[in-house]
Amino acid sequence: MPNAEVVGVYPDRVKISVNNIKELSEGEPLKVGSYLRVFDSASCSIIAIIENFSIELKSNSEGSSQYERVYILEALPLGFLDADGNFERGGGSIAIPPKSVEVATRSEVQRVYDTVPDEKKFLFAQLAHERHVDVPVDGDKFFNRHLAIVGSTGSGKSHAMARIIQTATGMRDSRHGDYRLNNTHIVVFDIHREYQTAFPEARFLHVEDLTLPYWMLNSEELQDLLIESREEQSHNQVAVLKRAVTDSRRTHYAGDGKNRERIHYDSPVFFDIGDVLAAARAKNSEMVEGARQAKQGPLHGKLDNFITRLENRFNDRRLDFLMGERAKKTTLEDTLRQFTGYTNGSNSNVTVIDLSGVPFEVLSITVSLISRLLFDYAYYYKKTHPEARTDTPVLVVYEEAHKYVPKGGPARYNAARTAIERIAKEGRKYGITAAIVSQRPSEISETIFSQCSNFIAMRLTNPEDQNYVKRLIPDSLGPLTQSLPMLSSGEALLIGDAAVMPSLVRLEEASPVPSSSDVRYLQEWVRPWHDVIFEPIVADWER
Repeated sequence: MPNAEVVGVYPDRVKISVNNIKELSEGEPLKVGSYLRVFDSASCSIIAIIENFSIELKSNSEGSSQYERVYILEALPLGFLDADGNFERGGGSIAIPPKSVEVATRSEVQRVYDTVPDEKKFLFAQLAHERHVDVPVDGDKFFNRHLAIVGSTGSGKSHAMARIIQTATGMRDSRHGDYRLNNTHIVVFDIHREYQTAFPEARFLHVEDLTLPYWMLNSEELQDLLIESREEQSHNQVAVLKRAVTDSRRTHYAGDGKNRERIHYDSPVFFDIGDVLAAARAKNSEMVEGARQAKQGPLHGKLDNFITRLENRFNDRRLDFLMGERAKKTTLEDTLRQFTGYTNGSNSNVTVIDLSGVPFEVLSITVSLISRLLFDYAYYYKKTHPEARTDTPVLVVYEEAHKYVPKGGPARYNAARTAIERIAKEGRKYGITAAIVSQRPSEISETIFSQCSNFIAMRLTNPEDQNYVKRLIPDSLGPLTQSLPMLSSGEALLIGDAAVMPSLVRLEEASPVPSSSDVRYLQEWVRPWHDVIFEPIVADWER
């Protein structure tokens, strides 16, 4: 009787009986997550991963009081390894009866993951239970079809994203000789100022350095910024805003008269916010001719709240990056250059936009405008280049995406949701891809997540978020997700079109690391009392 034999074959698992577990494993530790080869009569084998095991006690012989242990292993079929060592995903047609069972060697397991062509391999992880086995993904599919990294706080999302970016920017092709920068273009929305330490050579745009002209806002973004939709006079405010913005754009346009008439509310042409304020004041105090004497105009005294809001936005120094003098003077080209890494004299693969200093009330608008500008840049780049090629594909990383593209939510999120959903639905055609990073995948816009084809699911403790990830993979592989709440920091379930198959992996450590590590409370509290100098804190706060 063989030491290990298949005693059951099911659509989603193989059941194996083992008499001597040490003999099967040849002295090496065998555990849940180890790989097996199940041979059939056609000289090929199934690669399967041990999902669980149990121990049964069987009598040595009839009537005997002595018992021996029999190990019952249940393994999940992953695919076929043929006689030539080629791996094919899927495990539904093993010949009956199976011949024998062996523990898969390291080289055999590695061969499974080496089916990705060498020129497309992108490596940032190894198997969690077999650290010597590299788990590459197809780099083109990984970046071309949108990516999501999800996990609870402290699971290692920022470290994972940083490592992926570092790997991308570190790639080189020896055929091109030695060069300092490759052609990677990555924009990171950093809401907690975590990535500066991970990318010391990146271009950092803090709120003091960022220039985002208000006159590039579209109609929806302008109304989110300047109109309170719940007010009784909001429809009149929109009408005044639309007319004043259109008139100001035409007044300041320096081109020929024929093109001036084509300018409309959404044209990306400069307008002066002072003109809008003047127009609103004029309408609010307008007097019109009456039958006997002048009388109040139809909007007389009805735009007080609108004018107050305009004045507050105009005078709010926190919004200088959006409403200040430098925003008035910048050009569309300069604005695009700061986000795409083409800054004169200091090109950079990575542009980190520090959103920590952006006031919350304009956070969604800021993300919306930058996302829209990047999409339009990708669209017009492809349109204006011969053969419609995309030579400079862009990855846009949305850290803590649930904060500005929630599922449903108030109207103030509409602009950002619309801009990012457009990238998710159409960006692939123009070489702009989204990477969504969030601790609450169930709270993200479903339209955005439905377009993501690759997922890195780290530790998730919320049942709703776990169920969301479980729906992403086939029923036969569902048991893999049962480990989600128990994963250690840096471990993840890798799923998607770019992966050879869903795998439990450990991501390589970022070097250098982002500043997202946990605060060392005990180490800090046990020290002698530390005096705080409040002056610079208050000065920065008030500024």
